[in-house]
Amino acid sequence: MYQDATTDEINEAVELAWKAFHTYRQFSLKQRAGFMHAIAKELEDSGDELLQTAHEETHLPEARLKNEKARTIFQLNSYADACEKGEWLEARIDTAIPDRNPPKPDLRKMLIPLGPVVVFGAANFPFAYSTAGGDTACAFAAGCPVIVKAHPAHARTSEMVANAILKAAKNCNMPEGIFAHMHGANNEVGETLVKHPYTKAVGFTGSFFGGKQLFDWANRRKEPIPVFAEMSSINPVFLMPEKLKQSPAEIAKLYAASITLGVGQFCTNPGLIIGIDNEDLQIFIQTLGEEIKKTSPGEMLHAGIFKNYVERRANALAQEEVETIAVSETEPLFNQGTSTIASASAQAFINNPILHQEVFGPYSIVIKCKDIDDMLNVTKHIKGQLTATLMATENDIRNHNELTEFVKNICGRFILNGVPTGVEVCLSMQHGGPFPATTDSRFTSVGADGIKRFARPICYQNWPNELLPGELKDENPIGIWRTVNNVLQKNNL
Repeated sequence: MYQDATTDEINEAVELAWKAFHTYRQFSLKQRAGFMHAIAKELEDSGDELLQTAHEETHLPEARLKNEKARTIFQLNSYADACEKGEWLEARIDTAIPDRNPPKPDLRKMLIPLGPVVVFGAANFPFAYSTAGGDTACAFAAGCPVIVKAHPAHARTSEMVANAILKAAKNCNMPEGIFAHMHGANNEVGETLVKHPYTKAVGFTGSFFGGKQLFDWANRRKEPIPVFAEMSSINPVFLMPEKLKQSPAEIAKLYAASITLGVGQFCTNPGLIIGIDNEDLQIFIQTLGEEIKKTSPGEMLHAGIFKNYVERRANALAQEEVETIAVSETEPLFNQGTSTIASASAQAFINNPILHQEVFGPYSIVIKCKDIDDMLNVTKHIKGQLTATLMATENDIRNHNELTEFVKNICGRFILNGVPTGVEVCLSMQHGGPFPATTDSRFTSVGADGIKRFARPICYQNWPNELLPGELKDENPIGIWRTVNNVLQKNNL
């Protein structure tokens, strides 16, 4: 339906964004926040047509889409509020001590925007991680123009959301080029956007292959730029012995629901479950299998995701020493994902890297370990993850501190006695983890701390007060929290 953007169209959009950057970066925090609130209002007023279009393109149920749209509006409004408060700027002031030997200069530091940001829409979240999603909201809050590359799986939805952003930009008198929207089913569009000299950062949510390709393109540039890519994660769950003995069937039912939620199409889907092979684990596996058999297949987001799921699932189940525990007893239709549970020994998992790979969909594998040392050895072979979960009592944690510390080292969000699906939008959320879960584990893509991805620190030394930005002036005219001579305060100097 939509033509891929041409090189000329991309160049024009990025050059306009670069020009807009020099104006927008000087806009006040209040002006940026107002723009973001206006986008949220446009989405709120978008009506049922947007939801209907998203449903037709993604096959997601209306209730899920309504919730995701509401979450996207909340993200825009909450990040706008955080933008205006200015705490993300990390303003630091150390006043001069001229009579010290040697004299100490006046030093003042804050974050400033990087420049135009290219955001790639995510296949599995047409609103919250796409055109007006978290990356776009964070970039606008940081003071950066945005160029969105729409995901082909929901191109019409993306186009409608893009029009809402452009309408808000016009109503708020934003500079021309503050936002642009591109289509591109081929890799050349993405490569051209990433390699353009005026592109200064990239936001991405999707597969490991896609994120790593963007990362490599960005780092081969004459001027390398940061790529904040959220990629592959199998979100391991560790069933600790005392906890599992207390409630194996209940834990299995909890995880059956998490594995199959949204046909397993979440980046936090629990795709790996690890426990000690004993009677308690057998009860867990039996109950989990019974629940999975009762689960009806669900329609997946698009044919590409369905094809990958079928192929990766088949490949994982075909591996030596992998046993298929349970499959949905309802015959699937085309494009429907069949819920599946497999199992393997600890040694089989350690020896076979294919079992470490994400199978994006309603699939999970249970790893049977001989003892805690075996569980620890499995942990040492697991790469970086968005989340890791301990199903554990306090005694389990105290008695197995070494395992707990190893698990903590491989994840961004460390969960106790819960499920990884469900990502709260708040300042305390960490949605990111060590590679290959993301390309930079220091940052989050959810919560207002994500604004910091698209900004860099600058230090002003010995500048006269009247020439400093308002955020660093003695009188603190915008009233933000600042660390002054190592004391957090809002006061004037």
